[in-house]
Amino acid sequence: MALAMPVPTGEQLKAARVAAGLSQAQAAELMGYPLQTGSRGGVQSRTWQALESMTDERNMQGPVFAMFLLLTGQHPDLVLTPRSPSADAPARAQPTTAP
Repeated sequence: MALAMPVPTGEQLKAARVAAGLSQAQAAELMGYPLQTGSRGGVQSRTWQALESMTDERNMQGPVFAMFLLLTGQHPDLVLTPRSPSADAPARAQPTTAP
């Protein structure tokens, strides 16, 4: 299966974030980008700000944008669905804790 995963412009990324109803900090947290305390005490993501910027050279990679669209229910072709338990499926490994 081949998927088209174009690199979004800053405008496209911002439009997708706004359509999802997320702040920059919420979107950054969803995608695992670092958060910092802003100058006014709120939480911000300079990384996400740069990705949405029209003047910064950084861009979100296409596969990462596709995952953002999937996680926020905006992908044009695909949706994420929970995997249903199946008798044929191997048991998933349970996390272990060190003694």
